[in-house]
Amino acid sequence: MSSVANLIPERRFDSLLLITVMVLVGLGIVMVYSASFVIAGQRFGDSYHFLKKQAMAAALGIGLMFFLARLNYRRLKILAIPLLLVSLVLLGVLILPGMRHEVGGSARWLRLSFFSFQPAELAKLALVIYLAYSLARKEGRMQSFSAGFLPYVIILGIFFALVLKQPDFGTGIIFGAIVFIMLFVAGTRILFLGSTILATLPVILFLALRADYRKERLFSFLNPWSDPGNAGFQIIQSFLAFGAGKIFGVGLGEGRQKLFYLPEVHTDFILAVIGEELGLVGVTVVIGLFVFLIIRGFQICFRASDLFGTYLALGIATLMAVQTLLNMGVVMGLLPTKGSTLPFISYGGTSLMINLMAMGILLNISSQGLRTADENHDSRWRDGRTSFSGPGRG
Repeated sequence: MSSVANLIPERRFDSLLLITVMVLVGLGIVMVYSASFVIAGQRFGDSYHFLKKQAMAAALGIGLMFFLARLNYRRLKILAIPLLLVSLVLLGVLILPGMRHEVGGSARWLRLSFFSFQPAELAKLALVIYLAYSLARKEGRMQSFSAGFLPYVIILGIFFALVLKQPDFGTGIIFGAIVFIMLFVAGTRILFLGSTILATLPVILFLALRADYRKERLFSFLNPWSDPGNAGFQIIQSFLAFGAGKIFGVGLGEGRQKLFYLPEVHTDFILAVIGEELGLVGVTVVIGLFVFLIIRGFQICFRASDLFGTYLALGIATLMAVQTLLNMGVVMGLLPTKGSTLPFISYGGTSLMINLMAMGILLNISSQGLRTADENHDSRWRDGRTSFSGPGRG
C-alpha cells in the first residue's frame, strides 16, 4: 500500500494550469483544421487529414499527461541519464542515410511504419530532466568550472551539432537557452556563462551566414521587401494576415492567406491564421494564455518541495517560454524566420505529445509542492540549502 501511496499525490494538481493547457490544446485543434482543410483536401483528398492526426496526438498526449500528473515526478530521476542517451542516439540516427524522413529540405523526422517521430522534441524534455537531476545532485559545487560548467557545455555542444546536421538551427538555440538559463539559476559563475556566450556569438554568426538559406532569411528579416517573391515572401504574407484581421478578425475559417499564400500555415505560422481570423483580440487571448502558463510554471518552481522538482519545473517553464517567444517572434517579424512550432497549437504530433507530457510532470510537481510547501519548503529556503542566489557567482 505504501508503494501505491507514493505514486498518487494526496492533493489535486493545479486546476488553473490544467484548464489553461486544455484550452490551448482545444484552440490548437480548431485552428489546425481551419488552417489546413484546404491544403489537406488538395494533397490528400481529405479535408480532415491533419485534423484527425492532430486530434489523435492530442488524445494520446492528454492520456500521457494525466499519467505523469499522477506519477511521482521523483521517479524520473532514474530515467534522466537513459532518456538523455536515447535522445542522443535518435538524433544520431537521423544522420544516417535511409533512416530519416525529409520535409522541406530538413531531415528532422524518423519515419516508422505508421507514424513519423521527431527526436528533437524528445531531446528537449530529456535535456530538462537530465539537467534537473544533475544540478540537484551538484548543489554547492556549481561554481566549479570542472563540475558546474564544463560537462554541461560539452553535452550542449553534442546536441547542438546533431540538430545542426538536420539542419535545425532553431532547436539548437532552444537547447542553448535552456542550458544557460538553468545553469545561471543553479549558481554557475557568470564569468563562465558570459565569456562562453561572447565566444560563441561569432560562431553563431558564421553558421548563420555560411548556409545560403540562412543568409537569405537573415537579410529578409532586416528588409523582407527587398526580396518579396522569395526570401521575404513568408513573412510578408504573415504581415498581410495580421493586417487583414484587424481587431476582431475576418471570422473563423474565413481567412485567405491560408489559401496557398502563406507557407507552413498550419505549423510554424499558425499564429498568423489566428491573427487573420480572430484578429487582435484572438492573438491577445493566445498570448495571455501562454503568459499565464509560463508564470504558473515559475510559481510551481518556487513552491516545489525539493531541489529536483524546483529545477525540473524551472526547465519546463523555460522550455515553454523559449519556444513560445521564438515562434511568436518569427511570425511577427521580430526574429529571422526559422522552423519552430507554437506549443499546443501548431500542427505536429510529436511536439504536442511531448509538451503535454511536460505539462503532466509540471502538474505533478504542483501537487507535491502544494502538499509539502508549508512543512519544509520555507525552512529549506531560509537555511540557504538551495543554490539559487549563492554568493560569489562572479
